[in-house]
Amino acid sequence: MNSIDWEVLLRLILGMFSGGIIGLERESSNRPAGFRTHTLVCMGSVLVMLTSSYLFSAYFPDTKPDPARLGAQVISGIGFLGAGTILKDGSRVRGLTTAASLWVVACIGLAIGAGFYSGAIIATVCSYITLVLLRRLERIMPSKNNEFHVDILNKPGQIANVTHLFKELHIRVRDIHVVQGEGEYTQAFFKVILPPGLDRYAVEGELNRLPGVKVVYEE
Repeated sequence: MNSIDWEVLLRLILGMFSGGIIGLERESSNRPAGFRTHTLVCMGSVLVMLTSSYLFSAYFPDTKPDPARLGAQVISGIGFLGAGTILKDGSRVRGLTTAASLWVVACIGLAIGAGFYSGAIIATVCSYITLVLLRRLERIMPSKNNEFHVDILNKPGQIANVTHLFKELHIRVRDIHVVQGEGEYTQAFFKVILPPGLDRYAVEGELNRLPGVKVVYEE
């Protein structure tokens, strides 16, 4: 195996490890795109840049290929894969961080394929720190954009039961909007601030346990 082949092997393995490190964090968080997806995206990006470099050396100076053209297609094309990880959950949009991490590992792969090892390694470390440490920081910060849409049985005292539950969970209510219905249920929208460490899904579970209260999951 000659030196060029060893260089190709080194870059592909480095891409596999770089994408895998970030993918492991996403896998541990039960995200739609995890270990294997991030690994393959990064390795694919490395191969694209290696192929671009090969084409440039093979056809220059007979033609003047652009060595960055294939890499540019990766940057735009990864958006289709990232879009598949983004889901709307009621008033929340989930999956943006995973989509961003896929885009980042694609960029890391391109850097490795181009031989820009220092930038790729630093970006991998910084990405991992962002996903792990900053997520912990988010957990201790109050969220300001939580809204719960619930159907409440149309009888007196139901709104008070919900607000009492919020008080017990140390949730601060910012606004309540009630749409009075003529049927059995009334629609209510609660804008709240969750305390540090309290997960939205845990609150939804507590709300569903209240008699006459149903959380609405919007598509």
